[in-house]
Amino acid sequence: MVEEARLEQRPEGLVAATEGWFVVNVADAAWVQNDFFGAACIIEGDDAPFSEMGYTIGVIKPGRPSGMYHREENQEDFLVLAGECLLVVEGEERPLRTGDFVHCPPETEHIFVGAGDGPCVIFMAGSRRKPGAIVYPRNEAALRHGAGVEDETTKPPEAYARFPKWQPGRPHDVPPLPWR
Repeated sequence: MVEEARLEQRPEGLVAATEGWFVVNVADAAWVQNDFFGAACIIEGDDAPFSEMGYTIGVIKPGRPSGMYHREENQEDFLVLAGECLLVVEGEERPLRTGDFVHCPPETEHIFVGAGDGPCVIFMAGSRRKPGAIVYPRNEAALRHGAGVEDETTKPPEAYARFPKWQPGRPHDVPPLPWR
């Protein structure tokens, strides 16, 4: 029998403090903020990380990327819950809107950039079956949107060196969603 995880209230919200099943409303879950990249709800806890899949709800502002253009050894999937964004995938730009689903097989280069008049909310899911390297390749389309590196690297600290660090905190500009 799988035990229920113990949820712990922290300043950033509720997080799983032990392994096991749990239920948490996204409005009460832990969030982090970044002055450049926006906000993210990372469902798992540091003390009880998910071993098979990772889930994040990202909130990005118009003209700002969700992170740095990259590829990795695991499958990732994305669902735009609200707003608009631009997907930069394999060097191509694709506009996305509410309801659009994106599937990225392993080794697919990608990143999202907020578009439209307000924030974009994206549900992000990624496999953790192969704990392999991430690559941040140089890409002109990503660079045009502030989401690219000048020199390819496999080191996240190098790719993100010029940006502020993520801090605990809830977003204040999330568009109306079912959990708010």
